[in-house]
Amino acid sequence: MKRALLVIWRFVIGDDWASAAGVVVVAAGAMTAALQSAGFDGWWLIPVAVVLLLIWSATRHRHG
Repeated sequence: MKRALLVIWRFVIGDDWASAAGVVVVAAGAMTAALQSAGFDGWWLIPVAVVLLLIWSATRHRHG
């Protein structure tokens, strides 16, 4: 069980905790809720945020 949780932790968080925190705090919480409360479907925002943050993270690590 401990190994499984460690694998999940490394997959989700990895070595870039800022990207993981960005997805959870910004995209998943506030923006999706705001879209839903305004009467729009907000489900698509999380996959878009994940892709954008992965691109940002890869670019940042390649140049820095």
